[in-house]
Amino acid sequence: MVKESLNLTNAKMIMKKTILHLTILLLLEGFFPLALKAEKIMVVTTIFPLKEFAQAVGADRIKVEQLLPPGAEAHSWEPKPSDIMKLSQAALFIYISSEMEVWVPEILKTRENPRLIVIEASQGLTLLKTGERKAEDEKNHHSHSPNPNRVDPHLWLNFSYDQKVIDKIVGALIQIDPQNSQYYQRNGEAYKAKLKDLDLRYRNELSQCESRTIILGGHSAFGYLAERYGLEQISLYGISPNAEPTPKKMAELITIIKKYRARAIYCEELVSDKLAKAIAQETGAKLLVLNPGVNLTRKQIKSQVTFLSLMESNLRNLKYGLNCRP
Repeated sequence: MVKESLNLTNAKMIMKKTILHLTILLLLEGFFPLALKAEKIMVVTTIFPLKEFAQAVGADRIKVEQLLPPGAEAHSWEPKPSDIMKLSQAALFIYISSEMEVWVPEILKTRENPRLIVIEASQGLTLLKTGERKAEDEKNHHSHSPNPNRVDPHLWLNFSYDQKVIDKIVGALIQIDPQNSQYYQRNGEAYKAKLKDLDLRYRNELSQCESRTIILGGHSAFGYLAERYGLEQISLYGISPNAEPTPKKMAELITIIKKYRARAIYCEELVSDKLAKAIAQETGAKLLVLNPGVNLTRKQIKSQVTFLSLMESNLRNLKYGLNCRP
């Protein structure tokens, strides 16, 4: 009996100690959450490809906010005060260029977060000149001549450039969180390997096609892709989807499709396909999607569509439209 009483007493003491230890841990969790759970680095990006690149590098050590809302068209979108406030809480901000996000330079001048690291993805890259006027200049009749200094902002459609952007993100995250430098470097290299593989597939699978001309019922978003793989793009809208196509331009596109017996005319998901549909009906060309990848719809987000999967889909549609050999 004495032995059983001692065992019971010991068991009660062990239980009390266990409860005490658990209580201390819970108190520590309440008073010192950062000591037990590392705070994620806040990263803000403007468009979808940059969000995916940042997420691939930072993985579970970062939280990424994309400013461009689901389904919004990037060229005409401008941030609200609530969007700008996100920069005050961020450690890293990534955007393409002042040509793509014209509102960024002014916001950066007045930012209230001196520790914010800013990556302009286009910096240090050779950008394509378009020679076009901006849509607002055309509307306001500021100029009737082409602007030789205007550049094409759609640089993420050059997968070699994307790898350089990844390197910039790796460098920035290491600067913010040097103790996890190997983690960011390893993740960056893994994603770059996927981009290299995608680049090689595009080069090989688009090398033997009957046509070298991409006919776009949208805007000229594919200049970097066309240049890299020896193709040509002819578009209805020019560099900006906000520009208004002329009847003359529509007639030219119809003539080109009929003359070369083009198999497809391409449209975009976030730009009206009304005119592209009309041209497809007039010419008999198949209407296919060629996605610039700048943003996702809510449905695509729910389906967990990735930048890489969009580019895979583009490759399939290009192979059909350009009549490439298998």
